[in-house]
Amino acid sequence: MLKNIPKLLSPELLKILCEMGHGDEIVIGDGNFPAASNAKRLVRADGIGACDLLDAILQVLPLDQYDANNFVLMQKCAGDTADVSIWNDYEAILKKYEPTAAVSFETRFAYYERAKKAYAIIATGEEKQYANIILKKGCVL
Repeated sequence: MLKNIPKLLSPELLKILCEMGHGDEIVIGDGNFPAASNAKRLVRADGIGACDLLDAILQVLPLDQYDANNFVLMQKCAGDTADVSIWNDYEAILKKYEPTAAVSFETRFAYYERAKKAYAIIATGEEKQYANIILKKGCVL
């Protein structure tokens, strides 16, 4: 057993977070995200909500301080009325660990292309739409 490691971070996910280098990206995908068909490395986190997982990951993963697009959400499609209030929760969690970081957005298909290049994709049980996050790893200072 290890101390001070959030319990939601499985051994498989911890290994992936450790393997990632500066500039590598990881996707936290909601339950609708096409994770399996796009992932180089797929981590299953079924039954875990995206907010809880994000909070756990940001406790151990620094974001890239040299790239303003280090925390990326999928932009809503035009005319979509989906509830995106989860974005406020994400921003609060982000500010807790990375006070100077800001949220950025990519359009849906650009987001999918970026996700295909990510080091890994985590498939969560998050039920809210547009609850996908791309995190770009930084350096431990």
